[in-house]
Amino acid sequence: MYHRVLLKISGEALSSEQSVICRDTVLSTIEKIKAVRDKGVEIGIVVGGGNIMRGRSAEGMERNRADHMGMLATTINALALQDALEQAGVPCVVQSAVDMERFCDSFSARSAKQALAQGKVVIFACGSGCPFFSTDTAAALRAAEIGADALLLAKNIDAIYSADPKLDPNAIRYSRISYDRVVAENLRATDLTAITLCKEQKIPIRAFALCEIEKIFEDDSIGTHIVEKE
Repeated sequence: MYHRVLLKISGEALSSEQSVICRDTVLSTIEKIKAVRDKGVEIGIVVGGGNIMRGRSAEGMERNRADHMGMLATTINALALQDALEQAGVPCVVQSAVDMERFCDSFSARSAKQALAQGKVVIFACGSGCPFFSTDTAAALRAAEIGADALLLAKNIDAIYSADPKLDPNAIRYSRISYDRVVAENLRATDLTAITLCKEQKIPIRAFALCEIEKIFEDDSIGTHIVEKE
């Protein structure tokens, strides 16, 4: 179904009530990523930092500084994923949008594509490297830069709904929806900038539950497809 993908993992999806970074969840996620890679899929990953620090939610803090803290949070999550991947025998590199050579490599689209072609998983840290942009936007940007076939949004909910299904039992689940409709109905599947970029670059988006990473490569009905036309 896909040859090269950009997988966005939310920081919250890696946490639990007991731990900011739940080791069991990380290992379970890595097991599924490894299975997908073993099928020949090239995988780039952007991970969020909301389990540690979300810039736009920091009350009373200057937004620029808060977003910088959020970028550092994504790096912590990226290093945790790298550690688990390497322990599972999966070659992996972390590339950061902000230079921090003591911890990881600096981002380069050229070197990222080379690593992907060599079978390495590439984890992109620090979002886009700029404040005021979400990690979903960074994921769309990296998807375009590496020439991904799709942007895969792994969330803590199994699809896109017309409303929060936890609050509205009558919420409608979408299996396929257009970029324009997501924006028009303010469905909050991802942010406006990410949707606009993917539409311009003709990158299809798929939103699904984190636990179903492996299944989406086998079952087209899982999650929600965001495309040009419904």
